[in-house]
Amino acid sequence: MRNKSGDVAVLIYLATATVVIHLLVGGRYGFHRDELATLDDARHLAWGYVAYPPVTPFFGRVSLQIFGTSLTGFRFFAALACALSVLLTGLMARELGGRRGAQLIAASAAVPFALAAGSLMQYVSFDYLAWVATAYFIVRLCKSNDPRWWVAIGGTIGFGMLTKYSILVCAAGIIAGVLLTDLRQHLKSKWLWIGVALSVLIFLPNFLWQLRHDFVSLEFLRHIHERDVRIGRTKDFLPDQLLLNLLALPLAFAGLHFYFSAQAGHRFRALGWMFVVSFTIFLIAKGRGYYLAPAYPMLYAAGAVWGEDLLGKWRRGRANVLRATAWSALAIDMIIVIAFVLPLAPINSRWWDATVKINGDLREEIGWPELVETIAGIRDSLPPEERTRVSILAGNYGEAGAINLYGARFGLPQAISGINSYWARGYGNPPPETLIVVGLSRKFLEDTFASCELAGHITNRYGVANEESHDHQEIFLCRDLRESWPAFWQKFRRYG
Repeated sequence: MRNKSGDVAVLIYLATATVVIHLLVGGRYGFHRDELATLDDARHLAWGYVAYPPVTPFFGRVSLQIFGTSLTGFRFFAALACALSVLLTGLMARELGGRRGAQLIAASAAVPFALAAGSLMQYVSFDYLAWVATAYFIVRLCKSNDPRWWVAIGGTIGFGMLTKYSILVCAAGIIAGVLLTDLRQHLKSKWLWIGVALSVLIFLPNFLWQLRHDFVSLEFLRHIHERDVRIGRTKDFLPDQLLLNLLALPLAFAGLHFYFSAQAGHRFRALGWMFVVSFTIFLIAKGRGYYLAPAYPMLYAAGAVWGEDLLGKWRRGRANVLRATAWSALAIDMIIVIAFVLPLAPINSRWWDATVKINGDLREEIGWPELVETIAGIRDSLPPEERTRVSILAGNYGEAGAINLYGARFGLPQAISGINSYWARGYGNPPPETLIVVGLSRKFLEDTFASCELAGHITNRYGVANEESHDHQEIFLCRDLRESWPAFWQKFRRYG
């Protein structure tokens, strides 16, 4: 008799191992610029923000309450969300009929992206969990035909809407799955509509926030999408799918085969349509490649079950060779991600040089304390009477977040910025007179202020070239705004 509790325990061990890895290595460099913005937003809890819904800053706030400003602690809930996704992927395989081997194969295939996404405190981690949990509940629905599972599905979609609005693509896939399969019968069920109502109810506070703020996130998303298309971030959507899957790609194709061709997959076909519709929408809409990552665990689970059934029909020797090949491929995927995505490489080593060519985000974890220390030195160089009236104007959210995180030890004021949610927090009262400005071009500042002089340069102790130390390294000291502060601030809003 199968030990089902033992199967689940093994999956829990695997998922827990991903958290342990993050706890061991996650604090080696520093906060990423995106994390600095999230951390700052976590200090200003709201039902919405310009750049994202409220879930990620909420967990950031919980992290701050429990762990303080520990980098490893701040990333804990992102790592936990990804670990739960690994567990649910294995449980999906179990519900699809897979034994322990299939469950472990499916969960292991989900580990590489879970390690990558869980390495930063970002909405990608919670979005991943929302999609995977939704797929898991769809599997339970299809297996049991119990319409009460729609309540759980509605709950995870509502959670997803408070995490990242791309969960709407998943919902579109579910709609297609219902209309194109035997799930059509559930259209008459009250439970489906209770699930829909629950998702709307969960999302309602964020919707009301958007309503009060003129749906600013739609403008933000339009701007970001146009920027991504313009600079070419969306042109490699198809090649990016190869990078997302690495050597697990055959398993994903096997999952599609299971849903659309295998007899055992017929009642689960709605999940096949969920993937196909999501893939098509992102491809046509020119989404970035990683947007589709949360859709792959449902394929891994199905592919592992189909593969297990296929190997059961083969001779033992041949089957063992293929099993060993599959495990080797997944192990290689994990090693690649651990080596080139996690913050392991000694900075400026050959390993580091190879790593940042693959994962340039690691560069953006370097140098923030030094930036703030340099700004503090510039402030301290001012006459005593001017120091008390100085403000710090930051061009991007990384700079603003770093100043607000590290500046208190130097007695620096909170940064002001026109980027995303910072703009709504204003420029202070009374308005600034002397400004230390970072992250804005000399030409813009000379056009904006009557007096502007170069005051310093951004560097870091490792000499790493990143956005701060390379792209806009100059720090300026500016005075005498050419127009009124209200007029300037109205035009200064930026998205990024």
